[in-house]
Amino acid sequence: MRATELLLLGTAGWTGVGVVGVFVSWLRGERLGVRRGIAWLVGVWVVYLMILLGVSLGQRQRVVSVGEAQCFGTMCFTVIGVEEVPGFLVRDGGHLVRVSIRVTNQGRSAKSEEHIEAYLVDGRGRRWEASSGVNGVGLTARVAGGDSVVSEPVFKVPGDATELGLVLTHGWRQPGVLVVGDSDSILHRRTVVRLGH
Repeated sequence: MRATELLLLGTAGWTGVGVVGVFVSWLRGERLGVRRGIAWLVGVWVVYLMILLGVSLGQRQRVVSVGEAQCFGTMCFTVIGVEEVPGFLVRDGGHLVRVSIRVTNQGRSAKSEEHIEAYLVDGRGRRWEASSGVNGVGLTARVAGGDSVVSEPVFKVPGDATELGLVLTHGWRQPGVLVVGDSDSILHRRTVVRLGH
């Protein structure tokens, strides 16, 4: 576990203790204690969020190369190839792009990386989600310890899309949004794999 994750856990634990203390003060009718407790809770979270946002806005975007792994705990994701899907005609001048991602479990027991998703971005900041129903093995597939599978999400992108990049994210419904320096944290520039297309 990273130091920034421990910082979030410590802040959350301290908050829990503080809420109990405020509740006890309220039960005893200690208005001053309640006000002080709430002020401390709000103050600590304001400072924490200011640090979080400052780091998010100050850090440069991490750019990962094709063939370089991105690991989340013992689960690692490596883009090993990208190609335009042949034989598919997309009416509006777009095309289908298939990205091959090797999913490796470096642990000993079977595991999956829940909630992981991928989307494409281009040089103009536009975003495309994976097409449903044509992907085969999903990124969240359960992988045996020490083993790998290949997931091949397919994306429909317009013909004028250039400088494509792949972003792996856990989305907004997870604790990483509050971890200082995490790629998924609030306002942080997402880590991107440059696909060279």
